Amino acid sequence: MDKNTTTGFILIAIVLIAFSYFNRPSAEEQRAAFVRDSIAQVERMNQEKKQQAEAAAKEALAKQQAENDTTALFHAAMKGTAQNVVLKNEKVELTLNSQGAVVKKAVIKGFKDRNDKPDVTLFDEGDQTLNFMLAAKESNIATQDLVFEASNVSDTTVTFTATAGDGKTITMNYLLGRDYMLHLQMQAEGMAGIFSPNTQSMDVNWQGMCPQQEKGFMFENRYCTLTYKEKDSSTDYLNETSEKRDVPVEEALDWVAFKDQFFSSIMIAKNDFAENSLMTSVPQEKGSGYLKYFEAKMKTFFDPTGKTPSEFEFYYGPNDFRKLQAVETESTFGKDLQMKKLVYLGWPVVRWINRFFTIYVFDFLTGLGLNMGIVLILITLLLKAITYPLVKKSYMSSAKMRVLKPKLDEATKQFDKPEDQMQKQQAMMQEYAKYGVSPLSGCMPMLIQMPIWVAMFNFVPNAIQLRGEKFLWINDLSTYDPIVEWKNNIWGIGDHLSLTCILFCVANILYSYMTMRQQKDQMVGQQAEQMKMMQWMMYLMPLMFFFMFNDYSSGLNFYYFVSLFFSAAIMFLLRKTTNDEKLLAKLEAKYEENKKNPQKKLGGLAGRLQAMQEEQQRLQKQREELANKRKNLGK
Repeated sequence: MDKNTTTGFILIAIVLIAFSYFNRPSAEEQRAAFVRDSIAQVERMNQEKKQQAEAAAKEALAKQQAENDTTALFHAAMKGTAQNVVLKNEKVELTLNSQGAVVKKAVIKGFKDRNDKPDVTLFDEGDQTLNFMLAAKESNIATQDLVFEASNVSDTTVTFTATAGDGKTITMNYLLGRDYMLHLQMQAEGMAGIFSPNTQSMDVNWQGMCPQQEKGFMFENRYCTLTYKEKDSSTDYLNETSEKRDVPVEEALDWVAFKDQFFSSIMIAKNDFAENSLMTSVPQEKGSGYLKYFEAKMKTFFDPTGKTPSEFEFYYGPNDFRKLQAVETESTFGKDLQMKKLVYLGWPVVRWINRFFTIYVFDFLTGLGLNMGIVLILITLLLKAITYPLVKKSYMSSAKMRVLKPKLDEATKQFDKPEDQMQKQQAMMQEYAKYGVSPLSGCMPMLIQMPIWVAMFNFVPNAIQLRGEKFLWINDLSTYDPIVEWKNNIWGIGDHLSLTCILFCVANILYSYMTMRQQKDQMVGQQAEQMKMMQWMMYLMPLMFFFMFNDYSSGLNFYYFVSLFFSAAIMFLLRKTTNDEKLLAKLEAKYEENKKNPQKKLGGLAGRLQAMQEEQQRLQKQREELANKRKNLGK
């Protein structure tokens, strides 16, 4: 860019700034605009409330007219008195209300709630509604408006019947299984004539508020999602952080779940939910007692003749991988439900580690009745034992580079100028190749551990076995362990300081210091200077982790702390047991062996580095020859 162009840009910037300054509105104009915007916003809100009130009034008037119309379908059912029926087994207690004949309250036994009460209330009356809507010729039928009569009542069964007169009925038969599965068979009788001949479906509207079950609102909210299973495909979910309203799902669905971190309500359709269902997820404010508002608008099979019932199954229970896997076998629909995917185990490679290693080890250790903190320590030790041979091999490669540093300094001392860096790298590669050393192997410990770290990052927050478990100073391994709490949120930190997060970050700094010092011992020339910037980055990373993990579960932070502790211990042990003089002597012997047998090719990465170096030299020589030819032709 020349001087005139630069001057031009500066003048344009000055003109734009001056124009903006002299044309900005006055303080009075700004206040007037603010008042206008505020009035307009209030008017819009009032208009929306007015429209909602009018819609509610119309709905109430229509319902009142239907109740007063003695000729209307289900006239008597609209005036009945609602009553509760309780179905229960050793796992759940479900309260069904004859108003709408659906589950109004679900209590999961054997899991304490966040107030230390013996059972968890998944949802209470008013938290969830389920409405089946049938479009008849003359009027629409909504099951939520009907009061059903209960019969065949026992601890695990109930039959709800709504009568329209003249032999016309809607029947809902419920059967509670031995665990968490509730089966529903919905059937019409004598009603074929009131529907169009081509009617084969009904609308299903399921709404629910997801209550906060755990101590940490922000952390639990990350795992609270509206999840669904596409037919002949996998699961998907709505974004858990943003508001989504009436999002269309093009594929047919096997089931829809209102999922919390550790518990879920799932609705399964035998004949699928049709294409283009509409899904809604709206995050709620902290302190409201709720995490999300969910809504699913769907269509499914309905036979007006009553020959084939509409069948559904409901799961009200924990997000436990093994339990979900077992409950799937109780389904009578013959579908591959894949409900266990509600326990998110990570991306494919990470998921395989969790699916075929972590879960089996975790099941074995928890089966011994050990404390969950001890289980996390033992899993860490087992993983360290498995990866130790590779870590040791990687460390020895770094140690070889460390003892060869004086020779590298000597071999590259003539390449100190910036333009000689290529030659310097080539000389280093040649020196490494002579001794059969791989300079890339030092990165292997992190590469080895990274998939395991990510696997545990996905596994621990979803492990319901950690919920409510105490260890040392930690009251609950599934949530944060505060040493200090305050009322108002501080940006980036929240309303507490987690001790395990602090321990994890301090351990990370110490481990980074050890690894940086080890790498610095093997750096040559300007590489050592470049390491200073890398050191600052490595020391800043634990600070970033603090802001990320302060709200995470203490179990996850504790695992990372223990993992880093053992990693540092292994590195310290290897450093103390490695004799640099003996190692250098072995490398010298290897070098002499290679000198005596010049025809022998190096294997592994060292051989590839040597071949790469020879190829670079050949290409460099060709470029120089080509440049000389062009120079001679120019003369």
